[in-house]
Amino acid sequence: MEQTTDVTPLNPESNSLPMALLAGGAAAAVGAALWATISVVTNMQIGWMAIGIGFLVGYAVRRFGKGSEPTFQVLGAVLSLLGCLAGNLLIVCVSASRQGNIPLLTILTHLHPSVIMDWMVETFSPMDLVFYAISVYEGYRFSRAPVQRTVSVPNLNV
Repeated sequence: MEQTTDVTPLNPESNSLPMALLAGGAAAAVGAALWATISVVTNMQIGWMAIGIGFLVGYAVRRFGKGSEPTFQVLGAVLSLLGCLAGNLLIVCVSASRQGNIPLLTILTHLHPSVIMDWMVETFSPMDLVFYAISVYEGYRFSRAPVQRTVSVPNLNV
């Protein structure tokens, strides 16, 4: 019995990189905000939240982008990393707000790239790399829509 497998990619017209970017960006922002909120409430920086950001971003890119090309995976990976970095930055901003008795909005509106870099370097832990890597992997893995596969079996009833 001879089997052949035809791989049919999703309809390219249904792919939407802009929708993937919009949904993935929103998911990264929501994930970062959730991570910061949970970390502030528990008074602990919980690294596994980064893994949740990777999954959330990957799912959003996949669901709304509907792309089966590797471009969607790269987008998911990049947005996952940005979501993790934003989450860490928000945690630092909330801490600075509390310590300095300064409104959070004031800190967020006066952030400067050099201050962001200084804060991120000061609060960096080597363990962050592990969680960032897993998040990037998940963002990459879950961002690609599955490829539809069709299997055709020749009719042997002659």
